[in-house]
Formats: sequence, structure tokens, C-alpha cells
Amino acid sequence: MKRRLFLQITPTVITSGITATLILPALARPVDQDTRQQTTDAAAFHAMRRFANLPSGKIAYVERGRGDAALFLHGAPLNGFQWRGAIDRLSPYRRCIAPDFMGLGYTQVPVQQSLTADAQLDMLISLLDHLKIVAVDIIASDSGGAVAQLFAARYPTRVRSMLLTNCDVEPDSPPAGVQPVIKMARAGTLADETAKWLSDNTLARATFGAAVFHDPSILSADNIACYVTPLVSSPLRRQQYHAFHLALEPNPLAGIEAKLKRSNIPVRIVWGGSDTLFSMADAQYLDQLFPQSRGIRVVPEGKLFFQEEFPDLIAEEARRLWKV
Repeated sequence: MKRRLFLQITPTVITSGITATLILPALARPVDQDTRQQTTDAAAFHAMRRFANLPSGKIAYVERGRGDAALFLHGAPLNGFQWRGAIDRLSPYRRCIAPDFMGLGYTQVPVQQSLTADAQLDMLISLLDHLKIVAVDIIASDSGGAVAQLFAARYPTRVRSMLLTNCDVEPDSPPAGVQPVIKMARAGTLADETAKWLSDNTLARATFGAAVFHDPSILSADNIACYVTPLVSSPLRRQQYHAFHLALEPNPLAGIEAKLKRSNIPVRIVWGGSDTLFSMADAQYLDQLFPQSRGIRVVPEGKLFFQEEFPDLIAEEARRLWKV
């Protein structure tokens, strides 16, 4: 795999009656400096981080707010920091829990720990039990959306609602666009290429940032460090970063469709229309799959990780879904 090819792709996962589809174009407000100043920064988010000692390892998570719980599931190669803006806005209405998946972020697990989607779901259930949380509203992105669907299929009584953004679906998991990243993980070069973003922030913004954000400048030096540093912090963490991507195959959602077609969970779909990894066909599939779909809202300029850029939009849709 040539370095140039890697830099042009997104290292993401490394993802009763049927309600009529409602596709609402959403002209998202450009990210400006004033908006960013209203959102928790990396230092404050680091200070909020807690750890739960669970059978799978030392699981990192951030918790804010009170009342019914909302579970935020991030994509790759990100961590719970992805959801900081949405949590800022939704913590007055929910007890917001944002864990880091095993193999990503600041979660620490032993070398033998499985990193498959099934294992990630087991970890989440263990974390919720540890926190004495019975049921959650899920907000998910990318590979986190795949785990959210597994959660809904296997523990339907523990899910009050789901807000799904650009993510894997059974017919498209892992998507074709992630295959070069999986190949790099198999070759053992993915961590080295990702580590270059720490010393060359401009490179990170021009390549990865341009692929997944409408405005790549959201990747400040502190934000890049928050995402990349734990992934490459030790030989074990580099190995697990690779293993996370290798665990995307075979398709973790294979055979799940029949269960989700019987789901009674209210689901809202918010989709970045400019994403080159997950197409609008994937959003339409989800809308037709869930009997209690509340339709699709399209963010025309939104790319894969638009949720981080437009937290007001995520909060607006979540509150509408939760009716608060």
C-alpha cells in the first residue's frame, strides 16, 4: 500500500407499519471559532475521563448529566471525544456516557482480549451494568453504529431509542472504502502512517481531515493528539489498533436483518450527504429496515464525522427523538 493512497482514504471502520421516509435537507452552519469556544476542549475532556475496571480491561469513559442514560458510540480512529459538543448540549437532558472502544482511545485491554464487534458489545453491557444503567438512548457513528445495531438486536429491552449517523449496515460492512486500511493493518503499517499526523498536523488536516470533515481545521493540534496519541503509545496499543481493523472481517452484521425488522425501537437517521464511505443507499436501507424509523435527515455538506462539527444539529435531532 503506497503512502499516498493511505493519505487519500479515511482510516475508519476505520462503522407494525413502516414509517414513511422523511428526508430533510439540513444546511448545517459552518463551524466558526465562536462555535468551537462553546464546546469542551481536549484538556477539559481529558480531565473528565474515568475508568471502569471490567473483565475485559480498564475501560475509559466520560460521564456527564443526570437522569435517563444516553450512550454515545464513536467511530474509528476516534474516541469518545468525538461526541464532546453533543454531550455539552444534551447533558441537561440525559446522563451522557461516552466510552472508548477496545483497541481505540484510552481504553486499556490485555493482549488476548478480542476486539470484534461482539466483544465490544459485551464490554458495553458490562460497563452499563457496572454503572447500574438498565436502558439507554443510543447515538452512534461509523463502526459504533454497527455495534449499536447488534445492541438493538440482542438487548432490545435495554434500548429506548437510537439515533444512527453514517455507519455500517449489513449489506455494506465493512464498506469497500475501508479495505485499503484493513490491508495496511494486516501489513502492520497503519499505526506508523497514523503516527505521522502527530508531527505533521497540516498533513493530518489535508488528508484524513479533508476526507471526513467539511472543515478540516476542526483538527487542531490538541484534537489530533487526543485521537492519535493513545493509538501509537506503545507496541501493544499499535498492535491492537491493527487488530481492531482486522476484526472488521468477517461482516459483524451478517444475519442481523431479520431481528432488526422486528424491532420496536424508535430510530432516527441523520446522514452526511457528502460522505464517500457510507452512501445514501445505506441510510435508506436503515430507514426501510426498522419498523419504527422516524425517517432520514440529510446534511448535504456533511462527511463521515460531521457529528463533531455540527453538535447543535445532533442535539436537536436527539431531543426531538427523546421528546424533551
